[in-house]
Amino acid sequence: MHPLVTMIVPGRDVAAYAPAALESLRAQTETRWRALLVDDGSLDDTGAVFASAAASDPRFEVLHHHEARGLGAARNIGLDRIDTPFVGFLDADDELTPAALRRWLATLDESGSDFVAGAYVRSREVDGVYHPGRVQPWVVQATSPARLGVTLAEHPDATANIVAWSKLSRAHVWDDLRFPENVAYEDQVVAQRMYTQARAFDVIPEVVVHWRIRAEGTSITQGKNRLPVLHDYLTALRGGIRVLREAGAASAVVARLDLILAMDLPPLQRIAAQHPDPGYAAALRAFEDELRALPEYADASPDPSLSTALTW
Repeated sequence: MHPLVTMIVPGRDVAAYAPAALESLRAQTETRWRALLVDDGSLDDTGAVFASAAASDPRFEVLHHHEARGLGAARNIGLDRIDTPFVGFLDADDELTPAALRRWLATLDESGSDFVAGAYVRSREVDGVYHPGRVQPWVVQATSPARLGVTLAEHPDATANIVAWSKLSRAHVWDDLRFPENVAYEDQVVAQRMYTQARAFDVIPEVVVHWRIRAEGTSITQGKNRLPVLHDYLTALRGGIRVLREAGAASAVVARLDLILAMDLPPLQRIAAQHPDPGYAAALRAFEDELRALPEYADASPDPSLSTALTW
């Protein structure tokens, strides 16, 4: 039976979490999948975990980078090997919900759209066990209620859902699209290109992924207090806005500005206020000045409740 979906699963030094990610694939109610497990130069036993999975289940295939090249490169090497009608992503420290693939595929079968984006929740450690939280307000805005066959003009709030692993795409979406390499936050610009280039896309409110917030704080998204990470983060935000503006998606630019002003800037401003390197605050101020200079800034009206949204 030829698989319908290729899942690209990159991981680096995630041996403690990868078994749960791989088990979430095995537990899918839709079984017609294959998974490319990309060991991105791990120094721990991630490669061994991947190899063990491939030895016990032929649906898994392992690819190795001898040196770390980053999530962008790891995903790209998987994209170069697609031979199925659909493709999705799962980071090797996260978990799919059991019906994710079935729900994604059923939605695309009904709509004929280019891709579908689902909701997701953060998973945090309590007493040694990770527990999924609630769907955050900005994710609700992006994914609820279900909308099939829409465009960005019809649903600009979709641009809040920028993570690669919340989506399932038809393979042709990736014919001329790849992730930036050697940077963090590589999925933001790609997501906005997906929205602007799609003939139509779908959003669904069902939770498809549990996004692990590592207790030891080692994930990229937990390192925004480091100046190089901040630079990558701001570059990604700039790039996403640029893609939307170049596509003439004014309402989507306003939606992104609303979210950036409400959600992204406040925690960065708190870090900048106490950061020992003055370059951190300077970089952030320059970014804020760029936002204020945008014509769409005058129409932005960020929801203050988002800046105080509960993490659970």
